[in-house]
Amino acid sequence: MLSETWLWPLIALLGGYLLGSIPFGVLLTRAAGAGDLRQIGSGNIGATNVLRTGRKGLAALTLLLDGAKGAAAVLIAAAISPDLGAPAAAGAFFGHLYPVWLGFRGGKGVATLLGIALALLWPAGIAFAVVWIGAALISRYSSVGGMAAACMPPVVAAVMGQFPLVLLFLAFALMVLWKHRGNLERLLAGTEPRIGAKSAG
Repeated sequence: MLSETWLWPLIALLGGYLLGSIPFGVLLTRAAGAGDLRQIGSGNIGATNVLRTGRKGLAALTLLLDGAKGAAAVLIAAAISPDLGAPAAAGAFFGHLYPVWLGFRGGKGVATLLGIALALLWPAGIAFAVVWIGAALISRYSSVGGMAAACMPPVVAAVMGQFPLVLLFLAFALMVLWKHRGNLERLLAGTEPRIGAKSAG
């Protein structure tokens, strides 16, 4: 007999992974006749790269769906048991970063992390959104907005005394920074394109 002490968290993790790995950006651009998103701009599957196709509506929908899949994974699992929210969140996040359907080459996780943060600890999600929008508008760099926002959930969780979530959010933030390492190099070199410009990354 399989022990339920680890069976249900494993199911939540795998279910979250399968949900998180749905590549909405790729599916939407293909359905709209905009080509293979992986061959456009930076090749990333997220909303920022969808925007480079010139389809603002598709980019907005990609952002919404990438966030929604993170939130849905958490809320579905938490409806079964509150303890299952965290493993489902981890599954959804890594599913977006490393989707099985695309050879484990996925996005950078910013929108999906927003959905996860809103579902796990909504004040952290609100802080995430405010910093994301504010930093992007001030700097005119999408990558700066995303990286700054990703650092907010562990801070908010710590202030609210949600220490198990601090570690989870911190791990997510570090992964977002890792996935943006190319952007960091270009920022330091002064070659990172600003919002609305053509990009190779």
